[in-house]
Amino acid sequence: MAETRKLTVRCPDCAAELVVDAETGTILSHRTPKAPLAGGHSFDSLFAELDSGKARAEELFEREKAALADRDRLLDEKFREALKRAEEEPDLPPKRPFDLD
Repeated sequence: MAETRKLTVRCPDCAAELVVDAETGTILSHRTPKAPLAGGHSFDSLFAELDSGKARAEELFEREKAALADRDRLLDEKFREALKRAEEEPDLPPKRPFDLD
């Protein structure tokens, strides 16, 4: 039994390793490369991304906190204005549906 010649070829695009039969060109095996930890990022870049995400979250929190405080002030002003209008305008009974015909 003659041993077949095998060629090991590395794909330049995806870095997969192919074992090919030299006589027929048939792919005997295919091995994809293992992905590096966290998509190829170094620990320093991961910490930098974590810090920037933390800074964005803090900024968003402060912005929402300021908007909430401003919302309370606006609601208080609207309430005072509505009270003032209610005191100035006389109380009229609500219109009945029969009066609309």
